[in-house]
Formats: sequence, C-alpha cells, structure tokens
Amino acid sequence: MGFYLNSNDSFSQYRDETAKPYFIDKTGMLEELIPLVEQGGNNLCITRPRRFGKSTVATMIGSYFGRGIDAHEVFDSLQIAEKPGYHEHLNQHNVIYIDFSKYDEECDNYRDYIGNIKELLKEDLREAYPEVRFREKGSVGEDLKRIHQITGERFIFVFDEWDCIFHKDFFTKRDRKSYVSFLANLTKGMGYVLFTYMTGVLPIAKYSQSDTLNNFMEYTMASQPMYNEYFGFTEGEVDDLYRRYCRICAQPSVTREDLSIWYDGYHTAAGTRMYNPRSVVYALTNNHLASYWTGSGQYAEIAEYITGKTAKIEGLRDDVILMAAGESVPASVEEYAATAMNLSTKEEVFSAMVVYGFLNYENGYVRIPNKELMDEFSKTLRREKDYRYILELERESKRLLEATIAGKTDVVEEVLEFVHNSESPLKAYNDEAELSGCIKLAYIAARDRYNIQREDQAGIGYVDYIFYPYDRKDPGIIIELKVNATPEYAIGQIKEKKYALKFKGKIGEKPKTEGQILAVGIAYKKKSKVYKCKIEVLS
Repeated sequence: MGFYLNSNDSFSQYRDETAKPYFIDKTGMLEELIPLVEQGGNNLCITRPRRFGKSTVATMIGSYFGRGIDAHEVFDSLQIAEKPGYHEHLNQHNVIYIDFSKYDEECDNYRDYIGNIKELLKEDLREAYPEVRFREKGSVGEDLKRIHQITGERFIFVFDEWDCIFHKDFFTKRDRKSYVSFLANLTKGMGYVLFTYMTGVLPIAKYSQSDTLNNFMEYTMASQPMYNEYFGFTEGEVDDLYRRYCRICAQPSVTREDLSIWYDGYHTAAGTRMYNPRSVVYALTNNHLASYWTGSGQYAEIAEYITGKTAKIEGLRDDVILMAAGESVPASVEEYAATAMNLSTKEEVFSAMVVYGFLNYENGYVRIPNKELMDEFSKTLRREKDYRYILELERESKRLLEATIAGKTDVVEEVLEFVHNSESPLKAYNDEAELSGCIKLAYIAARDRYNIQREDQAGIGYVDYIFYPYDRKDPGIIIELKVNATPEYAIGQIKEKKYALKFKGKIGEKPKTEGQILAVGIAYKKKSKVYKCKIEVLS
C-alpha cells in the first residue's frame, strides 16, 4: 500500500462512515460506475456544493475498487452486493486516490504543493513496480506509461476536492493553467487510464481553455439530472433517518417538519428535492436545530458576493432583499460563471452562489433554499451598510406583526403603505403578483416566528399567504390580498375556501397551532394606492 496508490486511507474513512447511526447507503452509484470501468477510458467529473456528501462518495469508490484491502465486511451488507458485477470488481483494481485538500501546512506556494503530490505518487509507483525500469527524472505520467507498457496494468483515478487549490492565497492565474495542464496530461488520452472520477465544488468548464479538460463528462446539480440522487438526501431518505432518530433518541425535540423547513429547499435538474445532508445528520445527532452547514465558516462568503463593489451591480441589491423576504427572483444561471475572477453581472453573482449552495436554482428562478441559510442572509444584511434599508424595514415589520396579532388594522394599513412607497425593490410595483411580494417583504420580521408559505394549497383552494408558527402557542395567520376589492371580500374567500383547515395538519400530526387562527383580509386600490385591512378570529 502506498500514500496514494491502493492506500487504505479512503477505506478507513468510508468504513467509519458506514458505522454511524445516520449513514445512508449510496452504493447504487457503484452499479452505474461499473459499466464505465468495464468500458475503460471514461473520465467523470461531478460537482456539488460543499457539505453535500461528495467526499463520502469518493471514499466509497476508492474503497470498493481499490486493491490492497478487503472491503467485504463493509460492502456485503450494502445494496451493491446484490448487483451484477459486484464480486468481479470488489478490490480488483489499482486505485490512485488523491484528496487535493490535504497538503503540508507549511506549504505556501503552488510549486511545493504539486511537487509533493508528484513526489509521493512516484514513490508509490516505483515501490509497487520494482521490475519496471524507471528514468530517474521521469514524470508521473511517464512512470505510468512505463508500467502500462511492461505489465499491461491500468489505473482508476479518484480525485477529491479537485478545486480546493483555487481558493488558496498563493495560487496564481499562471498556477491555475499549470494545474489544469497537470490533470489533463495525467488523464487525457492515456492507455493506462481505466477510469477517472473527479469531484469538487467548481465545475471544470471555466478552466478547460482550448479544450484542455474536454475528456471529462461533467455533471452539475442544476444542469444535469444524472447521479443527482447520490448527493444530498432525498425526501425518502430523510423519512428513513427520522424514523431511526425517533428510535434512538429518548426525548426527540426535532420534528420531521423542522427538517424540511431548516434543511430542504434544493432542487436538482430532474426536479428532485434535496436536503443538505451534513446539517440533517448533525441536527439528528445533536437533537437540536442549528445552522450546521453555514457553521463551517463558509457563510462569511455570502457577504463577499452581495456587498461592497458587487452591491452596486444594477438590480442585485433589490433582488437580494426580495430573496431575504422569501421571494424567488428571475435569473439566468450558468454554473461555470462562478469561477470568474471578477463577478460583474447579477447573473454571475447568482451563478456563483448557486454553485456554492447559498441559493437554489429552479425553472429560471433563484431563491434562498431554507431557514438555515435564510438566517445567515439576515445576519449579513443587518451588518452591512449597503443594506441599511433592511434595518428600518425590520423595525416596521415587527410593528406590523404585533399589530396584526393584536387586530390593529390601522397600523397594518400604515406599515403596508410605508413599505410600498418607501425606497424598496417594490416601489414601482402595482400589479397583484408584485403586490403579493410586497406583503411578504412587509412581514419580513415574521420569519423568526413563522414558516411563511405563499400560494399554499389549503382547504379547497390556494391561499395567498399562510403563516405557520414555530411555537404552536402563537396564532396562525392567513392573509388574502385583493386588488380593487374590499377586505371583507378577502375575508369571505378565506372562510369560503376553508383555508383554516391547513392548521389541523395531517392525520396523526399535532395541530400546527394551539392558538387562534387569524383571517387577515387586505385590499389595495391601484388608483389611490391605499391599503385597507380587516382582521377576524376564525377560532
């Protein structure tokens, strides 16, 4: 066993992962990779946001295919054991596994970084193949060619965190070109390559200048449907984890609905809903809801994308405020734009944030995916001078929520007119859809106490807004907005469509509120730009 060649390091990591109580079996991916290995010469790159299980899949691949270990004890009990080709490929291949995020802490330049990798890999190869006559100053690629020519053996490459080096301060544009060339020269058109699997956050397209890395089939979350179910947790997988949690935990304090509100919200190109896996596992393990994914320190990047010079990009500030209120905004997202050195358009900024997992992209719209990230956006906006408007808005919003609960319709009308007419991203809006967005912006402070859903199915229709309280002692709130009508008409629709039934929950669930249910009818007159409000207690 070597440092990179047929190392047992990836197996140790994967074995530890499978022993954990909230492990999810993703070996179905191995069934899809086996034909690619059998064909030979395939190069696959799958990129996903941080904390979406990329490294676990990489260690799984290395553990299953790699020689020098006996992984039967792990894989015999997993799904892949029942699939064709399982025994034929289990620990039968030479695997070169490189985690590019691991390097000497004293390394402060690219030459030493890549030099150490090359040196260790050459040591592995020369120790494993003493019968091959190597040239003293030969490159890694040359050594691999000699091995293949003399022994006929081929190699599977697994590259984890391929893009980690791009985030190091010492990494220059010239280094980037050299690094991409290193990967291309190692894998492109080489007879010794049986299969290459590469993963990371950044798509490789931006760096494939002059088709340097065009030998890779590339799959991203937002643009390619293949392999999506193997990264992140699906709805069914979270259901399974929650059942385990209820058996394991003596006093569960996290509900299944909590997991959806906090960690759901991502969508794949195929339309599948995905949860942030790291956060789900931490929440169940700790029996506590928190921002575990952003707690890794990456949320600070949010400010880098939406403040300072970037905040001056036309339309970006307004769209960010709308998203912070829970709205989706239109965007043309091309994931490779995230790697641009200078983000100069709103689309490039949003593209970068989609790639890193700060935003979700679906059907031409971007939005903040869940409460975990919504909380971090709120913290960022409160701190940054570019978003001072949000502080005044939140003060008025808190007054609006208190007035709504207390039934003070005059205050509700006053605050709604303030939000509509102030310097906000909605100041020019005057149609019903945009006015509905104004409601959510006005109630932006309510996010701390309520899960706010827009156009949610309730009763026998779709309510404009329904506020589900996190604390069931708080009242539930139903808001219906009507243009050029009366608030009484809006209240009538809430009653007629039986929207309040939504608070009863599904069979076997506790009611979503133990408090009152408030029907809030809001009417807006286009000509006079005046709001009128009526509030009734339904129960």
